[in-house]
Amino acid sequence: MIEFSRRNVILGGAALVGVTALMMKPGDKSGPRDAYFLDVQKALIAAGIAQPTMVVDKARLNANIDTLKGFLPAGMNYRIVAKSLPSLGLIQHIRERTGTDRLMTFNLPMLLELSQAMPEANQLLGKPLPVVAAKHYFEQLPADYSGAADNVQWLVDTPERLAQYADLAEQVGRDLAINIELDVGLHRGGMVAGADLKTMLEAIKANPRLSFAGFMGYDPHIASLPTAMGWQARAMKGVRTGYAAALAQATEVFGADAMKGITRNAAGSPTYRTYQDTEIASEVSAGSCLVKPTHFDTALLEPHVPASFIATPVIKSMPVTHMPGLEFADGATKAWNPNASKTVFIYGGNWLADPVDPPGLAYNKTFGRSSNQEMLNGGPELEISPDEFVFLRPHQSEAVFLQFGDIAVYEDGAITERWPVFDYSA
Repeated sequence: MIEFSRRNVILGGAALVGVTALMMKPGDKSGPRDAYFLDVQKALIAAGIAQPTMVVDKARLNANIDTLKGFLPAGMNYRIVAKSLPSLGLIQHIRERTGTDRLMTFNLPMLLELSQAMPEANQLLGKPLPVVAAKHYFEQLPADYSGAADNVQWLVDTPERLAQYADLAEQVGRDLAINIELDVGLHRGGMVAGADLKTMLEAIKANPRLSFAGFMGYDPHIASLPTAMGWQARAMKGVRTGYAAALAQATEVFGADAMKGITRNAAGSPTYRTYQDTEIASEVSAGSCLVKPTHFDTALLEPHVPASFIATPVIKSMPVTHMPGLEFADGATKAWNPNASKTVFIYGGNWLADPVDPPGLAYNKTFGRSSNQEMLNGGPELEISPDEFVFLRPHQSEAVFLQFGDIAVYEDGAITERWPVFDYSA
């Protein structure tokens, strides 16, 4: 009786392992191509495009812009994050549709290019520039555009950097508008209310070459915190409390009237919707949510739609998958995972992106990544021929957009424009 029980336990355990293994066995993810991507493919071919290209869908972009505007509370201004939308054509289109002249800029080449292309725009630095880079800005900005420098808010994060910028103002003989970075919980640097912040504010007030432009408080960590047990709500309350304390200190130094016109910048794409009034922030910054890479597939950004895709031609399409040196295992691999049935090699690769069309395509981890001809595998229903296009969604926009040359603008079934991206090699 005891032996029978042990045997049943052993057999039952084996059965459980077998069931678990079957449950883990991948299902076939291949199938018919999405009609949307077939239409974009048709437009790319008609435009004579035959290399990896960043495509922005203008209708989807416009929908995202309108979604953002619709969520902004009364009186809230919008600042375009240029690093996430790194193209003059793209930024200009967003400026026109939103009616904003506020930009957030992140490096010297971008600052110089925007100062010449949009000298009337107000540029707030999104990160502190080394003072030497700021000096180069004044040295390299053409004299015809010197007025654009008056529209720049220089971000400082420490008393030491403020002293450097005070010296720079004297060196170049220019008045500088100073915006102070606040640490509102991200803990990536910046100031908090206290003696050091008060000293900085008083130093700005005492220097005739400096003016207080406002505060910037960036809070993307909020979106990453769980809503359970009130974690996210407490963190958001902390952001508002810390920001309010800094505003109170600035009011003590400059007076209430002066504070009416300052910049109170906050948020980013992941958190702009959390600002439902203008009590703390007078403007929110956002960029990525307008093109929506995969890193921005969050609950708060669910109303936004993907508007940017990498399109790259298929170089080779194969009905089987053969692994070099491991050919003996090809049959077993296919039997276990039907998504390894077929292979395509694409033009280029190794981007921060995920394939989305044809459905079911995935990178081959054994073969590895390639920047020349990347291998993608698909299931038995995969149907794609050489010179047709595979589409991928970028993980982010700020770096990925710069890798493909001019953006192809897709609108009404055609590629209607090409928008050059920033040249950071300058």
